[in-house]
Amino acid sequence: MAGNSQRRGATRKAGSKKAATAGTGGKGRKALEGRGPTPKAEDRPYHPAHKRKVLTEKRSAPERPSRAPARAAGGERSAGRGRGSGSQEVIAGRNAVLEALRARVPVSTVYLASRLDGDDRTREILNIVNGRGYELAEVSRQELDRLTEGSVHQGVVIKVPPYEYADVDDLLDAAADAGEPALIIALDGITDPRNLGAVLRSAGAFGAHGVLVPERRAAGVTASAWKVSAGAAARVPVARATNLARSLGELKQAGCFVVGLDAGGTTVVRDVAFATDPLVLVVGSEGKGLSRLVREACDVVASIPMSSDVESLNAGVAAGITLYEVAALRAEGAEKA
Repeated sequence: MAGNSQRRGATRKAGSKKAATAGTGGKGRKALEGRGPTPKAEDRPYHPAHKRKVLTEKRSAPERPSRAPARAAGGERSAGRGRGSGSQEVIAGRNAVLEALRARVPVSTVYLASRLDGDDRTREILNIVNGRGYELAEVSRQELDRLTEGSVHQGVVIKVPPYEYADVDDLLDAAADAGEPALIIALDGITDPRNLGAVLRSAGAFGAHGVLVPERRAAGVTASAWKVSAGAAARVPVARATNLARSLGELKQAGCFVVGLDAGGTTVVRDVAFATDPLVLVVGSEGKGLSRLVREACDVVASIPMSSDVESLNAGVAAGITLYEVAALRAEGAEKA
């Protein structure tokens, strides 16, 4: 009933009325002053506009040159040393990433796909990453596709500093350190990085001490080369030559025999007389073969016998066959000795 004074809570209890209070004495002055004008969206750290501004500034800033150490932590050789390729690269695929981590290639960031199906390789990758404290990011497969430009990544990608190329003398030093006659692969006019990756894989399988590529108009060690090499790019150094013909001449002066591979060779690979000596194998492109100056720098030009004149071999296959023949000849020579 309206106005019922017996209703609970309808009457004020004695002593519940608030007494008058003294002045604030300036206690509320800051509240009255306010916080000033609202900052721009790009100046608020939590706002997407601020993040876009920071990203733009990073992209526009001049890139600082990066050099990998000649020897990485733990005393192991890094992927190479010397001149860098100029921009960050990504290595994709479980085998390639694992080999790079095992070789202690410098790593900027490790990317793993969300809900990744684990196996022995991914478990070892995670153990290495956690043990060394690398930055780890879990991203979507769409983001990995973007990072690798659509190549096969198997849910694992690492971002690495620019590849550090070796010098020609480093390849000879590697052979001297191993106590073996030098075995170097030189590529003439090979522009497909997948062919370079295949050559690196064969070089690692048959004990070559390095690969030599021209500085211009030739494939470099890119993400595609890393992928195809299945991690061999972390073990086999790659050197760059300003002038390939001149570098071949310098290798000859250092005691190496230079053998070119071409369909019109004067001998076959298995009959090369000095396969057990310090050797440089020069592989030309599938279409043009060896260039004139490079051919003139060779001591001999050999060919791989095939059953049909119509067929041709790409650089990766030709290098693999030749390296196998050389390895077999060296093994025979060691047995006779």
